[in-house]
Amino acid sequence: MRVRLLILSVLFILFFSLELNPALALQEDGPPFSLPFAEPPGPDTWLLVQPYGNTISAYNNRRSTYGAGQGIHFGVDRSARCGYPIVAIGDGVVAKVDALEHGAAPHNLMIDHANGYASFYGHLLERPNLQVGQRVSRGEVVAKGGDPEETCTSRPHLHLEIRTAGQYNRAFNPIPLIDADWDTIALSGPSGPGFARDLQDPRRWQHLGDQPDIAFWGPLLNNYSSPWPPDWD
Repeated sequence: MRVRLLILSVLFILFFSLELNPALALQEDGPPFSLPFAEPPGPDTWLLVQPYGNTISAYNNRRSTYGAGQGIHFGVDRSARCGYPIVAIGDGVVAKVDALEHGAAPHNLMIDHANGYASFYGHLLERPNLQVGQRVSRGEVVAKGGDPEETCTSRPHLHLEIRTAGQYNRAFNPIPLIDADWDTIALSGPSGPGFARDLQDPRRWQHLGDQPDIAFWGPLLNNYSSPWPPDWD
């Protein structure tokens, strides 16, 4: 009887943990998404330039550029030449095209996925040739990479976010959700995976996969009194 009750208790806890956090269930079959480029990383294709999370750059600009994301860089930046083809990271439905409220000029794209996530592609070269409500498939070319200055002469890169579908009010670390060899990818690129450190809790948020989810326009998560490297402010 006790064994039966114990088994039922474990199943009860497991069931409700999955209900409250569907991402736990998704991880059983591995990451649900693929990379936004069809080709592997390299000097002639694309490179990681800034990961998601409490990067040193985001920390130093936490009250300005990244204030909307609680001081966190809420996407993954990958450098690629202007016009480089970008593919959908999963099957989905086009939710928004050139949504001004989400920034990432000059053009952007939002795709809703059936698993409750949405993928957001920013700094696109031109308006994607897609309509809201149109279905797209994983690996399908959906856009072309551009740069924030709209000139294709400075910092060409793709800014990719994973958000909650529908409301888009939370962002999640794409690293655990995208099936890729991130340790190898992180070895190349101009900036590397450097994260700001709180000397009062120096091990926190120091790895690619160990970065906080954020709620847009919430309070700063990284307002450290003892940062390393030292604060620019």
